[in-house]
Amino acid sequence: MSQEPILEMRDVHKWFGNIHAVAGVDLTIKPNEVVGLVGDNGAGKSTLIKMISGVLEPTEGEIFFEGEKVNISSVDKARNLGIETVHQTQAVAEDRSVADNIFLGRELVNSYGPLNVLDRSEMRKISNRLTKELGLDIPSPDHEVRFCSGGERQGVAIARAMYFKARLVILDEPTTALSVKGRDQVLSLVKHMKGEDISIIFITHNIHHVYPIADRFVVMSHGKVTKEVNKEDTTLEEIEGLLAQKGEVVNE
Repeated sequence: MSQEPILEMRDVHKWFGNIHAVAGVDLTIKPNEVVGLVGDNGAGKSTLIKMISGVLEPTEGEIFFEGEKVNISSVDKARNLGIETVHQTQAVAEDRSVADNIFLGRELVNSYGPLNVLDRSEMRKISNRLTKELGLDIPSPDHEVRFCSGGERQGVAIARAMYFKARLVILDEPTTALSVKGRDQVLSLVKHMKGEDISIIFITHNIHHVYPIADRFVVMSHGKVTKEVNKEDTTLEEIEGLLAQKGEVVNE
């Protein structure tokens, strides 16, 4: 497998008026790796991923995807590149079915002359296959998402990313407010994605939630990357210590 980065950010800045939310960040995501992007609330993690996912554009800096310089000016452009984001609070539409959620905004249709008719049968079939592959205990693709557990809801959003052939999936605080069982389910889903050659950015302020499955850690504080370290070269206690240093850049 090529080791050309999936994603590369070079000297990226984001200003909101006088607030320097992201300050000169360099970030590289390699093929088929899980990167834990960690830091306290307000560290700049969410702003950074919004620039990757097309919600915000950088004030300065460059972004490359699979070796090509890109301008990710919208969520649709990010998706067209193969970047999917699973947000903590907006991953699913609770009053819609599992199948509806997986294909939300990208529904399959059959064309009959000038008419386009939703292919509900095919969407249900595909949704059923995906949820079973992911080991989700969902009785039917017609099951409304509001009746799913927290871990299952994240699984539905991940099934969407997998069907649409994501190359990079961003998980924004995916384990927040989940039970221990739900957190374990999300970690299992991350392992499944990695097995499908998908790279993952796992954003969290709780190092304990990402440490078991991450290959590498990127620590942010006050809009800057303060440390990057491979899991094999560190310990949980060391990462906790880095998070407690409150903005001191320790990798220079």
